[in-house]
Amino acid sequence: MHAHKGNNLLNAKEILAEVGVRKDMHVADLGCGGSGHFVIPAAKMVGEHGVVYAVDILQKALESVQGKARGERLGQLHTIWADIESFGATPIAEKSLDQAYLINVLFQSINYAAIIGEAYLLLQKGGLLLVIDWDSTPSPFGPTSDQQVRQQDVEDRAMATGFVLRKRFKPGKYHFGLIFIKK
Repeated sequence: MHAHKGNNLLNAKEILAEVGVRKDMHVADLGCGGSGHFVIPAAKMVGEHGVVYAVDILQKALESVQGKARGERLGQLHTIWADIESFGATPIAEKSLDQAYLINVLFQSINYAAIIGEAYLLLQKGGLLLVIDWDSTPSPFGPTSDQQVRQQDVEDRAMATGFVLRKRFKPGKYHFGLIFIKK
């Protein structure tokens, strides 16, 4: 579930270009939310021979994304119901993804270590994990400071899981961005 207002603060096309989304890739937005903010542009970028998985635990979010994908004739966009906090529960083949995205998701989790582990399981060797979440910049919206995840904690957990940090970046005024590669 993406925090709705947060989507308006992140330029999905720029961010996806930054991580190098290109034709024929297989990518997944884990905890995609209902707006389609990242999965719709990703589907256009991977083209008809690529695959984009929009994964969420909320059926309503998936129905919303499915409707938008149909409206734009994006047959390469597939919605998947899964609890990404349950290791191994996402019905995507292990080691099949080029990229996985965790955008405005970790702050909502009580077990974000499992979510990072799930991304690791799904990514092929050399695959890219993009993490974007709310930073500590005061804002009139988004999660409270006690709900936010610390960037350093995310880095530590991802590296303990087997990822290598490739880049830190500022995707928007209220967010931190991290790009990891699976060893």
